[in-house]
Amino acid sequence: MIIFGPMLVLVGIGFCCWLLFTHAVFALSFFVGLTIGTWAFHTGAGVFGGIAAGLVPGGATICIGQLTLAFVPWTWLRLLIILLYVAPATVAGYSATHGITHMAMSSPAWHTVFAVVGAVAIGITTLVRFTAWPQTDQQDSAWRGANISAGASPAGSD
Repeated sequence: MIIFGPMLVLVGIGFCCWLLFTHAVFALSFFVGLTIGTWAFHTGAGVFGGIAAGLVPGGATICIGQLTLAFVPWTWLRLLIILLYVAPATVAGYSATHGITHMAMSSPAWHTVFAVVGAVAIGITTLVRFTAWPQTDQQDSAWRGANISAGASPAGSD
């Protein structure tokens, strides 16, 4: 039985890391939804009212971000929107990595070193995931139109 304890701890830490990397893209949406849901609960909306009040703006935050990325033509504004979503994920990555290192080592200097490395890794992962979401069909059709006008066969006509 004593052998299974450390293995389960490693599996638990690995699962938390996987969860953090997978869902870091939604850190801003989660924060917005949680903040508004907590505010609604404390102003008397109740548990279900707080949940409903938090789900709507949380979902709207991610939808508005994706719509603005899809339709904003200026690169600098797209970069600002991406940074708006990546920054909370990086802070969450720092905090989560700092908490995980507390379980593994006792040196505060190494806590900070690993937390910064974790924050950078989570930030880069979030940046890649956020920019890799599907683009609009308008950009895809413009690319296919350029291919057709250049004399190449359209995609899928082989």
